[in-house]
Amino acid sequence: MTLRIHNTLTRALENFSPLEPGHVRMYVCGMTVYDLCHLGHARSMVAFDVVQRWLKASGYRVTYVRNITDIDDKIIKRSLENGETVRGLTDRMIDALHQDADALGIERPTHEPRAMDYVPQMLSMIGTLQDKGLAYQASNGDVNYAVRKFDGYGKLSGKSLDELQAGERVAVDDGKQDPLDFVLWKSAKESEPDEVKWASPFGAGRPGWHIECSAMSCEMLGQSFDIHGGGADLQFPHHENEIAQSEGANGQKMASVWMHNGFINVDNEKMSKSLGNFFTIRDVLKEFDAETVRFFVVRSHYRSQLNYSDVHLNDARGALKRLYTALGTVTPDEVTVDWAEPHAARFKAAMDEDFGTPEAVAVLFELASEVNRTQSAQTAGLLKALGGVLGLLQDDPQSFLQGGASEDEDAIQTQIAARAAAKAAKNFAEADRIRNDLLAQGIVLKDSPTGTTWERG
Repeated sequence: MTLRIHNTLTRALENFSPLEPGHVRMYVCGMTVYDLCHLGHARSMVAFDVVQRWLKASGYRVTYVRNITDIDDKIIKRSLENGETVRGLTDRMIDALHQDADALGIERPTHEPRAMDYVPQMLSMIGTLQDKGLAYQASNGDVNYAVRKFDGYGKLSGKSLDELQAGERVAVDDGKQDPLDFVLWKSAKESEPDEVKWASPFGAGRPGWHIECSAMSCEMLGQSFDIHGGGADLQFPHHENEIAQSEGANGQKMASVWMHNGFINVDNEKMSKSLGNFFTIRDVLKEFDAETVRFFVVRSHYRSQLNYSDVHLNDARGALKRLYTALGTVTPDEVTVDWAEPHAARFKAAMDEDFGTPEAVAVLFELASEVNRTQSAQTAGLLKALGGVLGLLQDDPQSFLQGGASEDEDAIQTQIAARAAAKAAKNFAEADRIRNDLLAQGIVLKDSPTGTTWERG
């Protein structure tokens, strides 16, 4: 079965074939690092982590670029508020980003370019756009993109020029020839620190937000590449503007496929810092283990909207426990996936249909049921191997079910031993009291012919 991907540009599922046989080049817009990442960022990082994992599992070599915006109005504002340098703030936030992403099992991208390291490439592209009549310098010193001079502007968002409005990061002022025009180069302001001012043919200043990704994707993946991804909120204006810049400068199609992941909602509103309804990844990981958070994201299709609540996270935890419980009943064999095997074939068919993780996860539950029924180490190995394709089920089952290392583990074992002694003495009331006391602490005992184990409820 051929991999099919929903292309935002064409609004259709399309058979996927990379421009270079066997090699997929993918660019995904990353974070603006002025604060800790929230769960909406986690949704995007996990979604495209699954994409690149499946591409690799399908035999492709993948060059995956996820950029970091380390120069931006919000970054400058936050650094001044904190009394620290822009570099100091962004270095700190990038370290935090990596810690959070690593905790969620997100593999590092092949390249993670920082915008400030690619200003020369941005200036070169701006110069090309100016030479082609697609950019002009305004009276205030900014260099703007002339949107109406680019044929096809609006093709990604599907709107006509008259329907479109300037994006939230585009400041409309008298220097623009058209309200839709957007800034490529921002003239330096006296109030801004020297570290965010670069010399240029247009005067001292710094790049606009949109030009960063056009320049970095071109530098690292070429003028045309296979997949461009990001959150649905980036479709307009950011990605629309990237197309205008890149295709206007290079005269070639920028990306073959555009992919956009859906929002995470809280009370039916998009989770975002601007709305103040966000939960940082670290906030969530204080209450839920990282694999549960990842599973919560993975079991929904990447294009769907995802509703966040403790109820949904607890449900995800319970579902993931069922998979680990199956793996805990038998030691899995080391398995190399045979994609012709019926379960594996259904898993592959699901993933080949626009990375259909809900159906793929359903196959994992089928396998878990079969493991429980047959106690087959081979089936358990296949369950673990397919889970690994999604970045799941690689922990020790007992460790997961017990909630990880616990400072009170010795005390729990002491209670289990005391209960065993009470049962041996036929003091069943005492044995029941110990079980109920542990249950009140969220500790569930499981008796078997080989002894008593425990897990967190």
